[in-house]
Amino acid sequence: MINVIIVEDDPMVAKFNRHYLEQMDGFRYTGCAASVEEANLLLASQKVDLILLDIYMPKSNGLQLLSFLREQGSTVDVIVISAASDNVSIRNALQHGAVDYLIKPFEFARFQAALTTYRENHLLMRHRENLNQEQLDKLVRHRGETEKTPVAVSTAPVLPKGLSESTLDNIWEIIHSLSQDSFSTDDISTKAPISRISVRKYLMYLTEIGALSMEISYGAIGRPVYMYRVMPEGHTGESPNI
Repeated sequence: MINVIIVEDDPMVAKFNRHYLEQMDGFRYTGCAASVEEANLLLASQKVDLILLDIYMPKSNGLQLLSFLREQGSTVDVIVISAASDNVSIRNALQHGAVDYLIKPFEFARFQAALTTYRENHLLMRHRENLNQEQLDKLVRHRGETEKTPVAVSTAPVLPKGLSESTLDNIWEIIHSLSQDSFSTDDISTKAPISRISVRKYLMYLTEIGALSMEISYGAIGRPVYMYRVMPEGHTGESPNI
């Protein structure tokens, strides 16, 4: 198994990245850090093969962490996942050995391709003392393709079929506008421009990714009512998308 940590200061983005990672065979999520300082503690306390690294973070940024690791002789692999799309950041990351670079927002297919290629190359380098020319060409070709086109940009995050980013943002804003701690589907549907059934789908999705918790409450006539609460990670108020 390839041990992976996520270095990302936005808790909802970190949840998305973990959700994506856990859909990939051969990878083990071993922790999350919201800052460079926390990342260094994780790296010092466990074996890490791969870092999914954000750039924009409080105090020290991800590129400073990457530079520090290389100065210390660390060979841990890094895939940058960041909103930074400027040439300087991209070049800096690649020159310090980032094996791939994804610009937010991105599609799951791009994430999947990055992790699949990394897994293949990781296993190849780990289990072979010598490479033939074909194997080496494959490694070098991927590196060259990454430097030329480090990202596959998407206009929207991956969402289940039938859900849209704009409506998700709207639902999330409504949730944070409520004065009560817990709320029902009806509390949201009265304010949302979509049907109650559609609202329920969005609330279930937010529950599945850990942005909300859900419990069943039974009224006087025994009819179950689904009640939701915002999880601690969701109290930033930011919409839970990449």
